[in-house]
Amino acid sequence: MAAREDIRFASGDADCAGWFYPPVGDDRALTVVMAHGLSGVKEMRLDAYAERFADAGYAVVVFDYRGFGASGGGPRQVLDIGRQHDDWLAAVTYARTRTPGSRLVLWGSSLSGGHVLALAGRAGADAVVAQVPHVSGPASVAALPVRQALRLSAHGTLDLARAALGRTPHYVPAYGRPGELALMTAPEAMQMAGLAPAGLEVDDRVAARFAVRIGTYSPGRRLRGVRVPVLVQVAEHDETTPPGPALKLGRLGRHVQVRTYDCGHFEPYVEPAFSGVVADQLEFLRGLSR
Repeated sequence: MAAREDIRFASGDADCAGWFYPPVGDDRALTVVMAHGLSGVKEMRLDAYAERFADAGYAVVVFDYRGFGASGGGPRQVLDIGRQHDDWLAAVTYARTRTPGSRLVLWGSSLSGGHVLALAGRAGADAVVAQVPHVSGPASVAALPVRQALRLSAHGTLDLARAALGRTPHYVPAYGRPGELALMTAPEAMQMAGLAPAGLEVDDRVAARFAVRIGTYSPGRRLRGVRVPVLVQVAEHDETTPPGPALKLGRLGRHVQVRTYDCGHFEPYVEPAFSGVVADQLEFLRGLSR
């Protein structure tokens, strides 16, 4: 198993907790910076990817966003896209202090898969891996049942009103079963709970305001004009993040590789899909060195 160091680095008004994996062989020519998707924390299978990358000879920085997991900051479980972008930029700055001169790869999955598309240019990334990424806000909203969209909008508006009055957040579950009140309620959504290792207490709430903001977040648009190598991995049976907009990213040019997998949104994190997905990521990383 790859060595791992607990780390903390400053971001805005607090700090982010994470892990640093030095590469096996100590060749730090390439560094992968990683974070999870909506409400996810690093312990929810990001270590499985990071260990593969470190064993292949790459340095890795994995982190939790402020207000989530072991990171500082409050109020807790408030998903603010701008703050998360700032956390990404802080993580990149930290990675550059640990591996000076190394080329940087941004690795994101689900919502963070959208963040890495949006930030590739600002962060000065040398490459991007976007696994089952959120690409289009309108497509994600359109995929929701009408009743679910209306319920979430009402809860999100309530939370925004509480925030304007300086009150504590109004939370909804991040995931639930079909028909329940939660941000993700597709039949596959409860698979997210299975990503947490035994004994880890996971806060599965998210401040409801995110429900009224996701529709305006279309990070795929910001990839236009970016010419670094990009790997986009699409789950063909994704019920959580619509695959159509991600598939269209391949039209941006030959620098964007799109791979598809016969699985749902959460299956790339675990076997049997995991091995094939991470193997393609390693092939992509090796190609950066050629």
